[in-house]
Amino acid sequence: MINYYKYLSVSPEDEHWGLCVLNTGCTHIEPSGPYPVKTHPTHHYFNWNKGRVLDEYQIIYITRGQGIFESKSYKQNIIKAGTIIILFPGERHRYKPNQQTGWDEYWIGLKGEIIDNLIAKSFFKPENPCLYIGFNESIFNIFSGIIDGTKRDHPGHQPLISGAALHLMGSFYSLSKQNLFEEEDKDIIVNKARILFRSHAEYVFSPEKAAEELQVGYSWFRKVFKNQTGLSPGQYFTQVKMEKAREMLSDPNLSIKEIAYNLTFDSSYYFCKVFKEKNGLTPRDYRRKISGDNFKL
Repeated sequence: MINYYKYLSVSPEDEHWGLCVLNTGCTHIEPSGPYPVKTHPTHHYFNWNKGRVLDEYQIIYITRGQGIFESKSYKQNIIKAGTIIILFPGERHRYKPNQQTGWDEYWIGLKGEIIDNLIAKSFFKPENPCLYIGFNESIFNIFSGIIDGTKRDHPGHQPLISGAALHLMGSFYSLSKQNLFEEEDKDIIVNKARILFRSHAEYVFSPEKAAEELQVGYSWFRKVFKNQTGLSPGQYFTQVKMEKAREMLSDPNLSIKEIAYNLTFDSSYYFCKVFKEKNGLTPRDYRRKISGDNFKL
């Protein structure tokens, strides 16, 4: 994953929508790495000794590693990967990754009458801020979509990403109520692998490396993954890259050669060959189909 964060300006019109995304980002913390990242604005930075009080809500998804969390209404507890943490305005809190594992976190900051109403109706409570939902690909994709939406910053983006934020809350609330996190070990491994593949779409990565990070044998991993998804890990990773490629091809500022490089293909020729095999069109023809000829080739 690529470390990223953005703090957004919010207009009065955005506030009238009823829900606003104030900030979002993702951070990879290595074992023994410094935490929090010191480049955040002063009003969001904190240290373990003092903790922090926010005037907004935040939703954090821990997808790798583990750590600890505590707040005014919640005693200190171990947080494992697959946990959603909800931060409440006016509630002092502190959290940090384990020095031996580090962690990966995705987050959004929110405010608005919609989320105020959800809290008032006790859908989410300061006494229960940590919800274990497991490694859920749809939750991960919603976070990624919100983050990608802030990178473009086009007019009217707030209703779009705040709508995704409401979808996010509904999704993890439903998961927590249905106890869908009670998965078998193989389901957890496969879902962890899916997140690994999606978060490494723009890196040199492999199914063998995924098995190594998951601490399982590759032969067993390949068999279980294919049984669960219908695809081998390699086929799934290629599919993820193709999804990212189609997204990038909609950006007129990226050339096909740049896209091939960003997705770590050995050459633009090989990228075009794989793209046509999986999509039935060359990247150039795909671009022409979706938006005409105003693109870099």
